[in-house]
Amino acid sequence: MNHMTIRPADLTRFDGNPNTNTTAELSQEMKTYYDRRLIDLAQPLLVHDQFGQKRPIPRNNGRLIEFHKFSPLAKATTELTEGVTPDGKKLSVSAVTATVKQYGDYVTISDQVDLLTIDPVLTQAQRILANQAGLTLDTITRDILVTGTNVQYAEGQVAARAELVGGDPTPENNHYLTVKAVKMAVRTLKVQNTPMLDGSYVGIIHPDVSFDLTEDPDWKYPHQYVDTEHIYANETGKIAGVRFVETSEAKKLPSAGSGGRDVYCTLILGSDAYGVTEVTGGGLEFIVKPLGSSGTADPLNQRATAGWKAMKTAEILVDQYMVRVETTSTFNDHVAN
Repeated sequence: MNHMTIRPADLTRFDGNPNTNTTAELSQEMKTYYDRRLIDLAQPLLVHDQFGQKRPIPRNNGRLIEFHKFSPLAKATTELTEGVTPDGKKLSVSAVTATVKQYGDYVTISDQVDLLTIDPVLTQAQRILANQAGLTLDTITRDILVTGTNVQYAEGQVAARAELVGGDPTPENNHYLTVKAVKMAVRTLKVQNTPMLDGSYVGIIHPDVSFDLTEDPDWKYPHQYVDTEHIYANETGKIAGVRFVETSEAKKLPSAGSGGRDVYCTLILGSDAYGVTEVTGGGLEFIVKPLGSSGTADPLNQRATAGWKAMKTAEILVDQYMVRVETTSTFNDHVAN
């Protein structure tokens, strides 16, 4: 009779490399590094956030955040009497409340990642995630801003979006963005006593629309400014007292105009028109789950994940301080953004 000897299985051959880090989470030092880098990479894409009141994410205060709107004081035209202290005015502050919402996404990484040093796989994944996070958060702000009710259709030739014309062989029939349209929006802001941002109003413009406007001989590029040091992110130039920043994320409405022409929204605004939450201070964070952290959901330790999570909202504070100028453009590709 043959006897079979059963030897204990050598389970050590299924162990990971003993020199590979198996820490279950990022150290605080590395988390701080990756969080800071994520914000640094995402922030340049937050074009619509640049000009709003900034508020930190509320701590232990639910999901509500308050922005403050200050009412202007009436003119003080009464002559002062010598030796008599006049009655002062009360500063009127009203609160605008908004609900902070949570957003995020992640990618699966099959490679072993080192959580104790700057890992090349995580670095590349984070670059892609930061781009997604920046565009996502910028879109959230943009989609709130374009709900404003202060609307101007080109130079005022038409009264509705569906009447905006583009691509007509007679240039005068087209409703492209012109210097006159910009001046009309500026006039609207000025009669509302809209405060400026560093001596100018600001326009957020799509590259297709910018192409049309920069054809004007009065257009000034940033290198032609008297002050060339204080330039906004993505600033492309200035005309009619408005400094324009360019982004492909400026709102576009495919086929919304006459004959199915694409319509573009250019926002021209002043200070304190809207408020946004900050991405720093917990507003945006990087999250890494290493191999083996999923328990029975990943029984062979084959998957790690890297992702981002954000708390975000925006709110229009003074509708009159922002004009949405809707126009067509030379371009008409019917691609939504």
